[in-house]
Amino acid sequence: MIERKFVAQKIKEFQIEEYITQTLKNVGHSHTKMVKTPLGEKIIIFTSRPGLIVGRKGQNIKQLTKTLKKRFGLENPQVEISEVENPSLDSNIITEKIVDALEKFGSQKFKAIGHKIMTEVMRAGALGIEIVVSGKVPSARAKSWRFYQGYLKKCGDIANSVRKTNAQAHLKTGVIGIKVSIMPPDIKLPDDIEIIDRKETIIEEIKPGEAESSKNNKSGQDQKEISPEGAGGPKKAKPKRRSLRKSKISVEKETENISQRKKKDEIQGTENNE
Repeated sequence: MIERKFVAQKIKEFQIEEYITQTLKNVGHSHTKMVKTPLGEKIIIFTSRPGLIVGRKGQNIKQLTKTLKKRFGLENPQVEISEVENPSLDSNIITEKIVDALEKFGSQKFKAIGHKIMTEVMRAGALGIEIVVSGKVPSARAKSWRFYQGYLKKCGDIANSVRKTNAQAHLKTGVIGIKVSIMPPDIKLPDDIEIIDRKETIIEEIKPGEAESSKNNKSGQDQKEISPEGAGGPKKAKPKRRSLRKSKISVEKETENISQRKKKDEIQGTENNE
């Protein structure tokens, strides 16, 4: 029973959203959102032209609330309108623009419309855009034309964050299908790699006490190496290496001393024998 209630509620929300999109055509409508509150149902309408939806003295909103009460049985619907920050990155608004342009100018200028909207979206900061126009364009035989620019993901988890919409333009020659997919700039791709300079990361943090001791040691003759805390105290001074020349002189002196001792021993031995 509980599952049926949830399913019925979701169907009702979908019907309300579909009704709002049908009634608010050619007004820059993006999408609708329903939120439950203790006072009643809250319906948020996202649009690029809030003035057209509100109407004079809020007449359009009042009429919309009355129809929602009667048609869907809502007790206290509260309709709110929020403006879209960047409408050129919203796929719903862009499909609506393409449909309006095709219905106004016809199918002969579909290339100019596609290139114009593509450049507008890329200037807004989108990573990539794809527009597919399919139908009797421009000849009597059905074709599909693809306008593509930038970088667009079509598989993986990132493809779910790509904004996609489908729409239809009704012309004299027939129905034309329009598919728009936009990759917004706020998506972080897995192949984005930031290279950080080593100079910025490797910074020696010296405490004030250690800095003073290092200055005093530098001023004196005997300089000792001071290690940071946690390294086992101050390091011992390394012994100086003797040069090869000095080692050779010391060896020669030792050999001379040994030879002199041997001569003395020989002289003492001869004297004793006599």
